[in-house]
Amino acid sequence: MSRTDAAPPRRKPRRLLRLAAWNALFIIVGLALIALGGEAYFRLTKPFMVQYLAHEFVPGVGLLLKPNVELRLTNRLDFWTVSRVNSLGFLDREPPPGPAAGCPVAIIGDSFIEAREVPIADKVQVRLEEMAAAQLPRLKLTASAFGKSDTGQVGQLAYYDHYARALSPRLLALVFVDNDLWNNHPVVRSLYTGWDPQHLPFLSVARRPDGTLALRPPDPEYGKFNIPTPPWPRRPWVDRALADVGQISWFARWLKKKKEHSFPSHYWKTEAGQRAAALRQRPEYAAILEDAAIPSWDVERDLAEQFAGGRLWPIYAEALEYTAFALAQFRERAARDGAELVILATHNLKVAGTTYLFDRIKEMAAAQGIPVIDQADYIQRQGAKLPDAHWRHDLHWNAQGHQWAAEALLEWIGENQEVCGPQPAAGRPLE
Repeated sequence: MSRTDAAPPRRKPRRLLRLAAWNALFIIVGLALIALGGEAYFRLTKPFMVQYLAHEFVPGVGLLLKPNVELRLTNRLDFWTVSRVNSLGFLDREPPPGPAAGCPVAIIGDSFIEAREVPIADKVQVRLEEMAAAQLPRLKLTASAFGKSDTGQVGQLAYYDHYARALSPRLLALVFVDNDLWNNHPVVRSLYTGWDPQHLPFLSVARRPDGTLALRPPDPEYGKFNIPTPPWPRRPWVDRALADVGQISWFARWLKKKKEHSFPSHYWKTEAGQRAAALRQRPEYAAILEDAAIPSWDVERDLAEQFAGGRLWPIYAEALEYTAFALAQFRERAARDGAELVILATHNLKVAGTTYLFDRIKEMAAAQGIPVIDQADYIQRQGAKLPDAHWRHDLHWNAQGHQWAAEALLEWIGENQEVCGPQPAAGRPLE
C-alpha cells in the first residue's frame, strides 16, 4: 500500500479531552469575568440592592408606614430611592400644623400617591404646588398627599378623617387606579393577601342584616385569622441558586429580579383560587363566590371578559357597589367640610388599550356629581404616549408621570378657580 493510500490518522482521545477542558475553562473564566464585571457595576453605580420598609398599626386607621423612618426602596431594575416618612406615616413632607392657609389641596390614593418609586421632590403634590406658585400665585395653593399601597377608596376614608380633614382642604382629589375596584371589596382583597375578610388591617365595608352597608374598623389582630392555604411549590433550582448567591451578590439579586419580570410566576393566582374555594365553604360567602370553583383567580382576566360579556360575577358587582358607597362617603364628607371633590383617573386605567374600568368609574362619579380628570387624555393631548408615564419594569408613575398628573390637576384648577375662593359654610355633621 502506498503512503497516499493510507487512512488519515485519528485524533487521540487525550487530545479531544484536552480540547474540551480548554473550552470549558474559557467558558468558566468568561462567566466569572461577566459575574465580576456585573458585581462591580452594581456596587459602583447603585446605592443599595435590598430595600427597607417599616410599618405600624394605627388604631382606627390601619397599617401605615412607621413615622420618621428613612426607607430604602427599589425594584432592583428601575429605581433606587431613599425617602423619609413624615410624622403621620406617609411619604410626603410634613403637613402644616392645623388648617392650612390659602388653597390647601389634599390628594388621597394608594401606591401611586405613596409613590415609593420617586423622591419626594418629584411627586405630584410637590410639582403641583410649585407650578401653581408660578402660574396661579394668587391662589396660594398648597398640596399634601396621603397614600398607602394596596388600599382602595374604602380604606382611604380613614386618611381623610384622621389626617387630611385637619388641613381644611379646599380641594379633595381622589386618585383612582385599576386595582381600586377589587381593593374595595374585602373578599377579593383577602384572596390575594390571605387575610380573613372580617379581620383586615384597613377600613372595610360590611353588610348589615337589613342589606345596608356600614364601615368596619381595621382589626389590630388581623394576622391571627389568615385563610389556610397550601404552601407554595418548591422553586426552580435557578431561583434557589440566585436567592442563595444573592445573600452576598448584588449582581445575583439583579439577575433574579430580571428573571422574575421576564418569566413571572403565576402561582399566586392558583393560591387565590384555593382561598376562594376555602371561603366558599363559609355560608356568608357562598353566594358571592358561586363562580369560584376554578383552578385560579385572575381579576384582570375575569373583569375584561365579564365587562365585555355584560354580566359580572356577584363578587365584582358587589365590588362596584362598595366603590360607589365609598364615593358617597367622600362626597358627604366634602360637602360637610366645604371642600370640592374630584377624581384623578390615572393613565393605567387605559394603558392596556381598554377603557372598561375607566368608563365604569366615570359612570359612578357622574351619578354622584363628581368631576373626573382623565390623565390619559391629558397625556395624549400633549402628543405623548401613555407608557412614557411609568417605569419600564413597573406600572407606577415615574417622575414624568407625576409631572403629567400635576399638570392635569393644575389645568382643572385653572379652569375652576372658584374652588379656591372663600370657604363656604360647612354642612351638617355626618351621622
